Amino acid sequence: MTDAYIFDAVRTPRGKGRTDGSLHEVTSLALSARLLNAVKERNGLEGHAVEDLIWGNVTQVMEQGGCLARSAVLASDLDQTIPGVSINRFCASGLEAVNMAANQIRGGAGEAYLAGGVEMMGRVAMGSDGFAIAVDPSLAMKTYFVPQGISADIIATEYGFTREEADALAVESQRRAARAWEEGRFEKSIVPVKDQNGLTILDRDEYMRPGTTMEDLAKLKPAFKEMGEVMPGFDKVAMLKYPHLDRIDHIHHAGNSSGIVDGAAAVLVGTKEWGEAMGLKPRARIRATAKIGTDPTIMLTGPVPVTERVLDAAGMSIGDIDLFEVNEAFASVVLRFMQAFQVDPGKVNVNGGAIAMGHPLGATGAILIGTLLDELERQDKETGLATLCVASGMGAATIIERV
Repeated sequence: MTDAYIFDAVRTPRGKGRTDGSLHEVTSLALSARLLNAVKERNGLEGHAVEDLIWGNVTQVMEQGGCLARSAVLASDLDQTIPGVSINRFCASGLEAVNMAANQIRGGAGEAYLAGGVEMMGRVAMGSDGFAIAVDPSLAMKTYFVPQGISADIIATEYGFTREEADALAVESQRRAARAWEEGRFEKSIVPVKDQNGLTILDRDEYMRPGTTMEDLAKLKPAFKEMGEVMPGFDKVAMLKYPHLDRIDHIHHAGNSSGIVDGAAAVLVGTKEWGEAMGLKPRARIRATAKIGTDPTIMLTGPVPVTERVLDAAGMSIGDIDLFEVNEAFASVVLRFMQAFQVDPGKVNVNGGAIAMGHPLGATGAILIGTLLDELERQDKETGLATLCVASGMGAATIIERV
């Protein structure tokens, strides 16, 4: 089996996903094309340099529909002989794009791929493409469907996490993200977004709220309490599935949940021989990938079983991993991961996460790979694991090791 290596990983800054966000004027197509151009320029990609563009985006309607991947190739300066395929594994789409690229290479289907994703959440609203598990009664009833926020609160209730623990994780995420920016830890990978006149629109994650305190967060009302307890009463649905629970503790709010943002990320993956021919030096090897389905009601516990699966695939144990990137969809997701594996919190999301900087759905998984690789290099560590929870009850994970 041919090894797959990471040669480059870049991302845009994340803009607030609303009408007054700095990236609101930029379409998904334009942001994707600009990022692809950056990868092309950084790595000298001429002609049919890569086999395919595998591009994740979750809400595949309007400007993000119609195989955005192929449209992005045509809008960019990449050669038109490079095709494109759009994929959707919800929040893990960007990571799954990288994993698919790696596994195509490992299987002998091409020597190099561009992979990643985009989500302009301020322009194309989450859920505007429809969601069968939520709107089709036959499936919703079968799966005991509840919204993700309720699922996050179920995790907190089931595994004993308090509002104070969730808020403390959120405050630490803000502190770490602010420090990372202050110390220039993202500089290697950030591609500033410029307008058609070459003027910089955004060169820094703008969702962050440095200086957030426990006292600030204590003032916020639980975001999912009313929909759980009053209308439409999703707590009752959850307790039908989990009759041992006599209540759901609603601990999540806007301050300890991931932010709605715009952004894109790309990873260049290829064989060592391809890199040598291109004059490029590999930065890391993709050692193992995994995906799994999980309980669709509690929904967000996937990082635990998929980590077990990817470790088994790599022939490793949790103690072999130097650093972890666990997407901060909600605070309880990360708390559960650390509880399950008893990992040092100082090794998890070292530079903050989606609570502080936001979660552009289709791009986040690729962002995690780049952030993990940069931090492994900064700390001179060897092995890292990235994982995300996924809507409808799934998980995805990747292990990388420096070379």
